[in-house]
Amino acid sequence: MPVLETSKLTKKFGKFSALEAVELQVNEGEIYGFIGPNGAGKSTTIRILLGMLRATSGKAEIFGMDVWKEAVDIHKRLAYVPGDVNLWPNLSGGEAIDLLLKMRGSLNRQKRNEMVERFGLDPKKKCRTYSKGNRQKVALIAAFASDAELFILDEPTSGLDPLMERIFQDCVWELKEQGKSVLLSSHILSEVERLCDTVGIIREGRLIESGSLKDMRHLTRTQLLVETKKPLIQLSQISGIHNVEQKEDATVFQVDSDRLDQVMIHLSGFGITRLESTPPALEDLFMRHYEHANDARVAGGAG
Repeated sequence: MPVLETSKLTKKFGKFSALEAVELQVNEGEIYGFIGPNGAGKSTTIRILLGMLRATSGKAEIFGMDVWKEAVDIHKRLAYVPGDVNLWPNLSGGEAIDLLLKMRGSLNRQKRNEMVERFGLDPKKKCRTYSKGNRQKVALIAAFASDAELFILDEPTSGLDPLMERIFQDCVWELKEQGKSVLLSSHILSEVERLCDTVGIIREGRLIESGSLKDMRHLTRTQLLVETKKPLIQLSQISGIHNVEQKEDATVFQVDSDRLDQVMIHLSGFGITRLESTPPALEDLFMRHYEHANDARVAGGAG
């Protein structure tokens, strides 16, 4: 049974539809990347999952329990880190961490101290003196030091420096090794690509693509840099080739992954002397979805 599952999850604010029939599924031991720009519906979805907002229609369950009706029981087994952490100004960082852990019903002091050291936090300082990055550290330490089964992380590395981002990623990998589940909402595509087994792309309240990165590669383009003995001609007229550029003696272009065979046969006729390939990235997939959306919007407006 999935740890987290939604079915036709819909949320309306008056006539405005913030979410439309969103289908999410996070399995045990899986890291699910939930991506989309600001206003796409990520935070609305997460608020519903946390029992902070009530869905207009559809179903959302965590651990087989209804997220609205059984929120208290769910939260005993869940850890949440928001993108902008607010803390009690007069408590020290250490006191805030201990309070958050005790609210969940457990405090493993050894694990807590280990996380404080890993993230380089001074736990004696008052929360009101902390930078945004240090406030994020408090929430991350409290989450990673808990014995939660599901971690919902909403832009969790906001304000962290690159070294702390790497430590965060190591901690997420350790959760996966322990069989824990993670829903990671992020706009840092390289972070999602490095960590996630499965990715869902949300746009204007609709989940427009989801699946494993391996399954989604067919939607991306591979970039090729080619040098040939004979000049390459009429390249841009071949189906599946895009964005042809000339860089000194080399030709650089993108190829739809399902057209690579045909393109390589064509290139070989010109005598390949140099060939460099850059694998498709999650960012390419993400941008192509938004390019298509903008093109459709422009075409609709023109009509």
